[in-house]
Amino acid sequence: MRSAVFVSALALAAGAVVPASAHAVVGPRGEPTPAPVVSSTVEPPLGTSVAEVAYGPHRRQKMDVWWQTEGAKRPGVFLVHGGWWSSGDKKYMAEITRSYAELGYTVFNLNYRLSGDAAWPAQRVDMFDAISTARRHAARWSFDPGNYVIIGFSAGGHLAFSTGTYGNGVPGLRGVVGVSPVASPLKAYNDGADTLDPLKIRLRNAAIRLAGGCEPKGRCARVWASMEVPWHASRGDVPMFAVHSEDEFVPPQHSLALKAALKQVGVSMTVRSIPGTDHSAPLYRAFGVADEVQRWVGRRLADQSSDSRDSDR
Repeated sequence: MRSAVFVSALALAAGAVVPASAHAVVGPRGEPTPAPVVSSTVEPPLGTSVAEVAYGPHRRQKMDVWWQTEGAKRPGVFLVHGGWWSSGDKKYMAEITRSYAELGYTVFNLNYRLSGDAAWPAQRVDMFDAISTARRHAARWSFDPGNYVIIGFSAGGHLAFSTGTYGNGVPGLRGVVGVSPVASPLKAYNDGADTLDPLKIRLRNAAIRLAGGCEPKGRCARVWASMEVPWHASRGDVPMFAVHSEDEFVPPQHSLALKAALKQVGVSMTVRSIPGTDHSAPLYRAFGVADEVQRWVGRRLADQSSDSRDSDR
């Protein structure tokens, strides 16, 4: 194992931020991890420390934690990057991470195993392992483990919604947001079957790869059923929010199907459609979108007494 003061040459070349108070943290199996290092050149807000923390033994099972050093317990925001389940990295989420740290939240910016590393449901397992690690060490990061949301982008939106609909409620989770979320891999599979749209074809193939390389029939039907978010809606789920562009390759119908399933069990969901074709982070940067997401998150984290069956206003 590397020493606690080891910082890679690659991290230094990238201008990694290492907080002055850097110290070893406890890994998922109780062993100390190397000194915290974050692989981003984005400067944290004043009074914020940043650390890269391992939540599992795989090289992708890491998250950047941004927390306030003054010690008061803060609500949490978990951010999940996109990338067809097969690519992407938390480093591309650094600016968005900083924006939520500026609002006073403890922020967890996640990497997870990609479809080339492991098939579904490994990615959902990683979500729960990251959340469990954050909750277990909540005091270290000034984090309120009973008050957090998940925000996912594109394929990361699928992971966020899959986490939010797993079982009959997730401890401490107050809401889930998807930006261009692939809520229905089955729809992505069908939409990509009879089209010349290269993005829809690519998404179909990405969903097949996520399922371990097989299509939604025969022995693979169970895996695809596990991936299909609307099928797992339950009364204990939390309110959800989704935003899509009207003409993007992950259309609003993905989230409208989830909204209908949640409505049947008495859970609210808001779906916004924005004119255009922007997808994922570009959509989030469109006028007014980030502000609306942040307002929705703020309401969910401020009202800890609200019930998941309440309607959003």
